Amino acid sequence: MFRRIFFLFISSFLTMIIHGRDKKDLPNFIIILCDDLGYGDIGVYGHPTIRTSNIDRLAEEGQKWTSFYTAASVSSPSRAGLITGRLPVRYGMCHDSIRVLTPNSSGGLPQSEITIAEQLKKGGYTTACIGKWHLGHLRQFLPLNNGFDYFYGLPYSNGGMTRKVVNGKAVYDVPLIRGNDEIERPVDQSTLTKRYTEEALKFIKQNSDKHFFLYLAHTMPHVPLSRSEDFADVSLRGLYGDAVEEIDWSVGEIIKELKELGIDKNTLVVFTSDNGPWVTQKLNGGSAGILSGEKGNTFEGGLRVPALFWWPGTIRPDVIMNAATTMDLFPTFSALAGIPMPKDKIYDGYDLSKVIDGTGSSERDVVFYYRGTRVFAVRKGEFKAHFITKTAYGVMDERVLDQPLLFNLNHDPAEQFNLAKEYPEIISEIRNVLREHLNTLTEVENQHEKIIRK
Repeated sequence: MFRRIFFLFISSFLTMIIHGRDKKDLPNFIIILCDDLGYGDIGVYGHPTIRTSNIDRLAEEGQKWTSFYTAASVSSPSRAGLITGRLPVRYGMCHDSIRVLTPNSSGGLPQSEITIAEQLKKGGYTTACIGKWHLGHLRQFLPLNNGFDYFYGLPYSNGGMTRKVVNGKAVYDVPLIRGNDEIERPVDQSTLTKRYTEEALKFIKQNSDKHFFLYLAHTMPHVPLSRSEDFADVSLRGLYGDAVEEIDWSVGEIIKELKELGIDKNTLVVFTSDNGPWVTQKLNGGSAGILSGEKGNTFEGGLRVPALFWWPGTIRPDVIMNAATTMDLFPTFSALAGIPMPKDKIYDGYDLSKVIDGTGSSERDVVFYYRGTRVFAVRKGEFKAHFITKTAYGVMDERVLDQPLLFNLNHDPAEQFNLAKEYPEIISEIRNVLREHLNTLTEVENQHEKIIRK
């Protein structure tokens, strides 16, 4: 144990010397991730009846990104991409029919992957995961075995798979975990957002004199929707709006704590969502706003999500229209912390640090829209080509298109006007990009296929 601590200290010290960053100059990092929050579900992105003044203030004082994407349109692979900076297909964290991990899954994030928490610990960061994990519920896959010093939250979706009767009411049998230990089952979901916030504030205060990384992954507004008594019937949007407005309160509490502790100017906060809205849930689901599509499919509403970057004194308020993804956070945080990127893997993220400080633009020109293990669409520059289309859930209507659909996303973000006949050369160019990308993939063990045998 002593040798390991000594090695980490020496490694961190050498990293800072090599990259010329004094330890006191290293920023803190906070990712606030919502679950199923749609592109059109907060005020600054156009929702007319959900009040999100604290979230909107992040945009007013920071950067609002208009073309920010996730690695997948459903939870487990999306979170895997964010945590690793790599497409989930590279390490078996996606599947064409078993789309997310369940309580019956025996697989999870492979130990061979380097998480963003493990990467930052090389620079001496203290790390915490608070909220929904969904990258494997067996002990070896939980956050404490993937670079996080602290975990408080749910191992998988709040809907789970089974229900039990408590006080005459059927509830989802989902556990709340602290560290590696179950502390409540079934969890009282009505107080989750409040308790996550309390845990986050405690972590920030306890580590205000250190460099920390907080991954706050809210359970809401994923169904079953819930909110505390303080937020019952506060929103014109009903229960869904109540859940989002409680998250907005949570954001406000975190920003207030950073300011009171005097570390706001040394903290980068990123607010985003794991995928688009679950439209099939009707009034219990959200909105993709102007975008077509939804959670589960590969039109824009499935993977394009709200994204706000806040860092007082470093970020100049702006609207960023460059394309970027959650996978870009891994190399961006690495660059800002002065930690070299690992050399033994292909990474799918790009360093956004020059966009953040206003000295450059994103190098990302291509976005791959995966559904399971296959690419259904590709964006290159302003154009997006759909090679396969399929309804998000339920209907088996997959279409492999002989003539791909082509949209100019700058002119037509709603994907209404097919330009394939006008620009065959662009489709050919995008086909070549896809072919080159597929040549970088290798066969790996699929984690979603692993099932607990009872």
